Amino acid sequence: MTEHSAQNLPLQDIHIAAGAKFGPFAGWNMPLTYPAGVMKEHLHTREHVGLFDISHMKLFLVEGIGAASLLAKACPLDAASMAMRQSKLTFFLNDDAGILDDLIVTRLGDDRFMVVANAGNAAADEAHLRELARHYTVTVQALDRVFIAIQGPEAVDVLAKAGIDTGDLVFMNGFEPKEGWFMSRSGYTGEDGFEIGLPEADARKLVQKLLADERAQWVGLAARDSLRLEAGLCLHGNDIDATTNPVSAALLWAIPKDLRETGTFIGANALRAAINAGAAEKRVGLKPEGRQPVRAGAPLVDADGNTVGRVTSGGFGPSAAHPVAMGYVKSDLAKPGAGKLYAEVRGSRIPVDVAPLPFIQHRYFKG
Repeated sequence: MTEHSAQNLPLQDIHIAAGAKFGPFAGWNMPLTYPAGVMKEHLHTREHVGLFDISHMKLFLVEGIGAASLLAKACPLDAASMAMRQSKLTFFLNDDAGILDDLIVTRLGDDRFMVVANAGNAAADEAHLRELARHYTVTVQALDRVFIAIQGPEAVDVLAKAGIDTGDLVFMNGFEPKEGWFMSRSGYTGEDGFEIGLPEADARKLVQKLLADERAQWVGLAARDSLRLEAGLCLHGNDIDATTNPVSAALLWAIPKDLRETGTFIGANALRAAINAGAAEKRVGLKPEGRQPVRAGAPLVDADGNTVGRVTSGGFGPSAAHPVAMGYVKSDLAKPGAGKLYAEVRGSRIPVDVAPLPFIQHRYFKG
């Protein structure tokens, strides 16, 4: 897709004025970097506050007396038992338990839920939800919102200075602070932070206030990728997709044990079969020796040159101060020290160790 055929963010003029360099991503013309550059943007987020425009992602409001039942069918999620304000990571699975998308679902009321979907899957997710919704007393509304992430150790203070009270919100909780707004304490960086969906006019005012604080600065998609990779967070389309299931992706923790055993969600039988069979391969952290990063797509081989896995995400970790990667390896090699691995990069082999995830310590605020 060319830059010209991609959709522009509502705040594109603001990003142009900030000196953003743009590139296509998931059908959108996205700010990749700003004048500070990837390394400084990354470190600024870890040390102060990074401001991200994530309006390419999609918010769906699901409400009605059948809302919890719909979500329990669509996802391996007991929506009816979620506490008010609680957010949970979950998935749309296909009949083979492949991950169609990873989602965050937040309970806003008895019969009111917010679903946050990934940009590249938004249209398919909406069609999937609407098709299932025909069997329930429920409405599915795709919201037209600017979506902003405020991430970093000073996020609470920067928001407070901008007049946004985060109250008693803790990690993986969300609410509607005013009409048309949705705010959750969550993010994609491993840092404390917030995501706010709001009307464009309100977003322009909020961004202006936030950027008046020198502790906050725009951060582009490139640093967002290095931040999430250090934090061990999956990118759909790279680390997980419709051909990978939560067992091999090391994401079973997101599915309650009773649902694994007795749930009737789409893909439940296939997931149970996958659990019983055990994973043939597993997602792991990978630490290349030396300073050269390994990138997505690089094959992983053993000492005899046999292919034993693949890299799905890779780059340099500015906070970790070494190259970082994730990928899949055969299950018997998925523990640190289980065997020597090599990434094949342009005809040479770079030694790679299986490493624990995340590469940096999460700093989520849990109260």
